Amino acid sequence: MDGKIISLKNLEGATKGAIVIFTCNHCPYVVAYEDRIIELDKKYKKKGYPLVTINPNDPKLQPEDSFDKMIVRSKEKGFTFPYTFDEDQTVYKRFGATKTPHVYIVNKVGNDFILEYIGAIDDKPRAPDKVSEKYVENAVDALLAGNKPKVKETKAIGCSIKD
Repeated sequence: MDGKIISLKNLEGATKGAIVIFTCNHCPYVVAYEDRIIELDKKYKKKGYPLVTINPNDPKLQPEDSFDKMIVRSKEKGFTFPYTFDEDQTVYKRFGATKTPHVYIVNKVGNDFILEYIGAIDDKPRAPDKVSEKYVENAVDALLAGNKPKVKETKAIGCSIKD
């Protein structure tokens, strides 16, 4: 949370791709996923798929999602990844994100990034101990093995983006 502009092309460690998650501070689904998001970054950053999170919400509509409160949340949780702010609310629209959390996995091919997966982190947003389908892990593991993900899209479950 240092105010720097980040792109996929300058995302540290994105040698093979990246995991992009639209997230925020206030959504109960996001809060339920925070520890799993941190674990995804720890697991895949060193394998060339770092994680970056983007807060798409307008803080005038959702004051809990202000940049200052993002800094506090990032420190409280010990985020190991960039937590960025879509200040003009254009990035989420380019991706097509509609929820928080909403995940996009991109694979790096040359200097380009190819979208490989869109959707949810797993099949149990509010019950981490009951997860049976780890969509993000399965997709990244397939890419690391040189394959395409078997599941390319799932329904993102969470709070609507505030714009």
